[in-house]
Amino acid sequence: MTTTINIRKLRCEYQFNPIGIDNQRPRFSWQISAQRRNMRQTSYRILVADDLALLQENKGNIWDSKRVTSNQSSQIRFDGKKLASRQRYFWKVMIWDELDKRTEWSDIAFWEMGLLEEIDWTAAWISEAAPTDSPIYFQNDIQLEKTIEQARIYVTSLGCYEIYINKKRVGEDYFTPGWTTYSQFIQYQTYDVTSMLTIGNIMLLGIVADGWYRGNLMGNGRNYYGNQLALKLQLEIIYADGTQQTFNTDEQWQATSGPIIDADHYNGETYDARLEHSIKMPKWHPVSTLTDFKVELISQIGQPVRKKQEISPIKLISTPHGESVIDFGQNLVGWVRFSIDLTEGTAVKITHAEILDSEGNFYTENLRAAQQTVTYISNGNQAIYEPRFTFQGFRYVKVEGIPHEQIDLDNFKAVVLYSDLKASGHFECSNEDINQLQRNIVWGQRGNFLDVPTDCPQRDERLGWTGDAQVFAPTACLNMDSALFFSRWMRNLSADQRKDGAVPFVSPHVMGDEAFGATGWADAMLVVPWTIYKHYGDRRILANHYRSMQMWIQYMGQRAGENLLWQGDFHFGDWLSNERHDLGTPFGLTDTDLVATAYFAYSTHLMAKIARVFGRDSDAEAYENFSAQIKTAFCNEYLTPNGRLSSNTQTAYCLALAFDLLPQDLVDMAVQRLVADVQYRGVHISTGFLGTPLICHVLSEHGQTDLAYELLLQEDFPGWLYPIKQGATTIWERWDGIKPDGSFQDAGMNSFNHYAYGAIGDWLYQVVAGISPDENLPGFKQAIIKPRPGGDLQFAKAELETINGRFRVHWYFEDEDFFLEIGVPPNASAKIFFPTSSIAGVRESGRPLTQLKGVRETNSRNKQLTSIVGSGDYKFKIIGRFFQPLK
Repeated sequence: MTTTINIRKLRCEYQFNPIGIDNQRPRFSWQISAQRRNMRQTSYRILVADDLALLQENKGNIWDSKRVTSNQSSQIRFDGKKLASRQRYFWKVMIWDELDKRTEWSDIAFWEMGLLEEIDWTAAWISEAAPTDSPIYFQNDIQLEKTIEQARIYVTSLGCYEIYINKKRVGEDYFTPGWTTYSQFIQYQTYDVTSMLTIGNIMLLGIVADGWYRGNLMGNGRNYYGNQLALKLQLEIIYADGTQQTFNTDEQWQATSGPIIDADHYNGETYDARLEHSIKMPKWHPVSTLTDFKVELISQIGQPVRKKQEISPIKLISTPHGESVIDFGQNLVGWVRFSIDLTEGTAVKITHAEILDSEGNFYTENLRAAQQTVTYISNGNQAIYEPRFTFQGFRYVKVEGIPHEQIDLDNFKAVVLYSDLKASGHFECSNEDINQLQRNIVWGQRGNFLDVPTDCPQRDERLGWTGDAQVFAPTACLNMDSALFFSRWMRNLSADQRKDGAVPFVSPHVMGDEAFGATGWADAMLVVPWTIYKHYGDRRILANHYRSMQMWIQYMGQRAGENLLWQGDFHFGDWLSNERHDLGTPFGLTDTDLVATAYFAYSTHLMAKIARVFGRDSDAEAYENFSAQIKTAFCNEYLTPNGRLSSNTQTAYCLALAFDLLPQDLVDMAVQRLVADVQYRGVHISTGFLGTPLICHVLSEHGQTDLAYELLLQEDFPGWLYPIKQGATTIWERWDGIKPDGSFQDAGMNSFNHYAYGAIGDWLYQVVAGISPDENLPGFKQAIIKPRPGGDLQFAKAELETINGRFRVHWYFEDEDFFLEIGVPPNASAKIFFPTSSIAGVRESGRPLTQLKGVRETNSRNKQLTSIVGSGDYKFKIIGRFFQPLK
């Protein structure tokens, strides 16, 4: 037995000790800590029991995997007895290392099942007998007469809810039950409320507001899903004597209105503190039950929205128009908490905005119809107030109702809200502008990963645009642990898919019968699951959506017809590209038919790869052949014999090169045409949503890394650093949201928090720092380490907390020598591409590379030196005269 190896971070379905899951085959993952290099797991054994005492005796009455020969320490599927609703299960694991020595058992972890069957639900949907437009307060008193051993609340709603027990809020989640395709499934949440209950009278209170279910949604007004708010709650108690009791929402509950007058995601919230007495001395009314309402209830998938941090104001401004404006210094998503002490009836109005105009005045035109206003009406008492059923995108707030000279910045805090995704990546380099760009990318992700991946968080839109999600997904997975977040969204996407295979523009789908089938957007159906598979080794997300992926390929084939050219349908194309300012169109110059056929080929190629993952060789061969035929059709239609594309744009060449659509003998010509266009524009990009994520990757992969760096470092418009120089703290929707002359782009489409162009973050990690997943050993079972210094950077570093452990890479120059420090977690490996062609020039901690223990393979083919190393910390030095930048 070895004691130098520890098993840690046991997770079930990506979560630590989750309660309320409803998957009958949950997956286990763990990480390993070890002090030596090249530590490898060769076997594992998992025990699962439904009794803690049994597991402490090393007995697994639910599952004993026995010793399994495998180096996998993630995504291990439970294969034991059938799991029961409500039951808590305990598990632990031991492993054997490469010396065939076993470890001690890990610490014990657990998971708890939710309600697995429809019959488990005994609660009724309750609603107000006479529906109003205001949030509803539901209440019921219960009496507990015995000591409580365990208590759980299972709860969901039509609208967004909060639950209180004796005036104390249950849980830390906001906007529950979350935004799903409500007509097909709604999430429920599970809360452990054992510590909140005591013997005696218990008051249960639920508040339900519009949320996404009944609130305003772009183009639909209110009531898109329904006009009646409702609550469904089940409190299940196990007493110390073993008896059980359940309290449900039913006809015994009562309803009323309260001080929250209105609450809407777009428009804000109004709170009249004078009506707080209506809760203390309410006029309660009987509720009605929705006996005919039926929908599938599923357990919460992924992380709920939570308060993540608070930001203090940096400045109080009196604008030229005389407005009192607070600047928080960061464009963010959430709300403002403030303390007030005003006379009864005084209304304080807080309006939110992203930016001030060129004269320094408060600017809200780009919000379109969204009011983004919170109003508090005082009851004469000192109070601390924050809204609960709305969220805003803002950096600035205008304060009305308090004289300017009486505004105390200490009384205001910005509360940042987003889905509770843990940071998994960190990037840093010697250029502070690039570091600010990375911070902007992360803030853009925080602001737009609020339950669903939205395009923007401030105007009257805030929808789950598929195109934005698919181009940003690789960057998202590097910055944050995004597996469950995208898993839930993909369930929405498949649910929204039409029967003919068409995929919607947005998901959840709220845009009408024709808003389907745009390439580059709908291809999220394949791109997002494939990205999750590469980054987390998650085969289940591929399996769950395999049929939906096939349907999308079939739809594209039907639209293309026998000539395999998809032409004539609507597509967004390279949205918001920048080739011609005088066109007055967001579509740019790249032919949307060319874009459609390119994505048709690419997604079909991805489908073949996905089929190979499952050993479906006949499927894979069919899709490979189909993709090859589409490529041929693409070239025959859009490519000249001299390597010129019919759309002679940067995006056209990026698509053709990134998707491997061109004959090999014409690749270099296409690269040169791309380079020529970049240089013709003074080393500027002209790409939009689809071309921008690709252009630096394409240049780097074809020997033009230096030019890619020049593009990245371009400080004037258009380029990534142009907004930085304008003071941006998030990624903008348009390259020139603020034009060089200080004026704004079209207010109808000018978000200052729009993450799509932040997809460059993937290139920062993969090329600048030099770390990426190896799709042949997914989930960072093996990382690719391939730094490509450039742009006069003196160092770059990145850390990634992967499902298999923490990787680290840090390169820097010292005098004329190049140093590369890497960290590889136990039971993982890294394939290193050294910026040299000579093994003689490489040292590791002063020793020649040939003497390094743990090197599994070293070769120098095509003048490229690579090594595969096992776990451990390494410090490589490449002697200056041998340094040769990677192309």
